[in-house]
Amino acid sequence: MIDKNIKLLRKKQNLSQERLAEKIGVSRQTVAKWEAGSSLPDVLSCAKLAECFDVSMEDLLHLDPALLALPQQKGKYIFGSVTVQKDGSVSLPARARKQFAIKPGDDLLLIGDTDRGLALVNVDFFLEGYQSLKAKNNK
Repeated sequence: MIDKNIKLLRKKQNLSQERLAEKIGVSRQTVAKWEAGSSLPDVLSCAKLAECFDVSMEDLLHLDPALLALPQQKGKYIFGSVTVQKDGSVSLPARARKQFAIKPGDDLLLIGDTDRGLALVNVDFFLEGYQSLKAKNNK
C-alpha cells in the first residue's frame, strides 16, 4: 500500500520523482523502486516522506489509497483515521490540531447524524451560530 500512497501523494503535489528525491535526500531511482513496490523506504525516509506530504507515518503506510485520491476542496481536509481506545477516547492527529488551533483544554462539541456520522465543532462557534439563528427566528 505504501508504494501506491507515495506515488499518489507525489502526483497530488505535482512533484516529479526527481524533485521528491531531492526534497528527501535520495536518488530518483530509489523513489521509482518504492513506487514500483520493488523496495521499501527505511524508517527515516518514511518520516521525511510523511513530513513532505504533510501526512502521518501511519497514514503514509496504511491509509487506503482511495481516500488519498479523493479531490480536496479548499478548506476541507482528510486527516486520516483515528482509533477509539477502550476508554472511548480518541487522539486527534497533530496536523488537525495545528490546522484548527486546537489546544489542550479546548472545548469541542461532538455532534452526530445517523446518516452522515460524527463531527467535532468548536463550542463557541456552535453557540454563536445558535444565537444568530435564534435572533433571526425571533424577528
